[in-house]
Amino acid sequence: MNRAFLWTLFLMLATAAPAYAEVVAVVGGTVHTLSDQGTLQNATVLIEDGEILSVQKGRVVPDGATVVEAQGKVVTPGIFAAHSALGLVEVSAEDSTVDSSQRGDQFGAAFDIADAYNPASTLIDINRADGVTRAVVLPNRAWPDDGMPGGGVISGQAAVVHLGDSDDFLVARGIAMVAHLGQSGAAASTGSRAAALLRLTTALQDAIDYANFSDAYDAGARREYSIGREDLEALQGVTRGDVPVYLSVDRASDIRVAIDLADRFGLRVIVVGGAEAWQVADRLAASNIAVIISPAENLPGSFDSLSSTMENARVLQDAGVRLVIADGDTHNLRNLTQLAGNAVAQGLPWIEGLRAITSTPAEILGLGDRFGSLASGMAADIVVWDGDPLEVTSFADVVFINGVRVSLENRQTLLRDRYLNLQDQRTPAYR
Repeated sequence: MNRAFLWTLFLMLATAAPAYAEVVAVVGGTVHTLSDQGTLQNATVLIEDGEILSVQKGRVVPDGATVVEAQGKVVTPGIFAAHSALGLVEVSAEDSTVDSSQRGDQFGAAFDIADAYNPASTLIDINRADGVTRAVVLPNRAWPDDGMPGGGVISGQAAVVHLGDSDDFLVARGIAMVAHLGQSGAAASTGSRAAALLRLTTALQDAIDYANFSDAYDAGARREYSIGREDLEALQGVTRGDVPVYLSVDRASDIRVAIDLADRFGLRVIVVGGAEAWQVADRLAASNIAVIISPAENLPGSFDSLSSTMENARVLQDAGVRLVIADGDTHNLRNLTQLAGNAVAQGLPWIEGLRAITSTPAEILGLGDRFGSLASGMAADIVVWDGDPLEVTSFADVVFINGVRVSLENRQTLLRDRYLNLQDQRTPAYR
């Protein structure tokens, strides 16, 4: 038996041997599970193969496990940003780095923003360093400029991504359809919000008709539709009630229209903006419509938000509305913790503020069985904070995404370190 054969046999046996995944134990922290277990003091979170094995009281460390000490610290699920253009916009003022905008009438519902996502964006490292682990990335309606047309009432399909380093960054594409009514919708049609509603309802009616006529359509028969075939097909999940609609509205009267639209077509509407949502909180709760708001809005930014108030979140929560906190920012998604803190300062219960940026965003998109809470079998998106995460003076010490501890180094920390030593006599390029 020659050496080459023995070496080949050894390699075969070595690669065939079972690979035992590393177990990580996050121990000693105050763990807000956002599950049935509630909040546990001095608890242990065990991680293996990208998932949470268990969350237990006390110090539970299996033999050979890697230990992450969290004594005196706070452990939460990762931040789930419900509204962003992360990976689609690098420099807002530089058009060549903006891929989020939908323009013209050729495509609307079929516009799938996931294909433009850039996992190498510098904004990813910056935001995950402060606890953001997953994000919804959305297309938006472009405004007319430089002779270019603006976007339509329907902007296209959103996606969910994780902020880890692996190549499988895309969690789900087509997770929601983005549309506009109210002032934004009016600007996308003839200037009237009534025209925006008509365009949207016509598109939905056409999609329903197309579903019943598609076989004949394939056979060569044609009907006149307000939108193209690609858009008709993209709306099928919406009209079946499988895909939620991110519907941008602020004014109370427009939110009532959105509720009626959801009832008429059986849509899963999620109100985005909702500056005056507190005025129709009971109707929203009765229709089980979730609302994504920015709690910092207390002054009117337009005539659609004259009744903005920082108590919006509290009133919606008291009425039983599923509440999500986001403001559409991309460069500073990490400020979601501060926004949640603002809502808490205005009467929202602290734990509900945390839910609004972690578990509830996942739940309204149908992903709550995998993300947003700390429980056995959930994806191990975990953040260890040095203090109350809803306080601006607190920071993330450790961040796990899919069970992998990610680096907190980013462009901002590198610049800080580069220029920190003012006594360095070398020119900046050589430091």
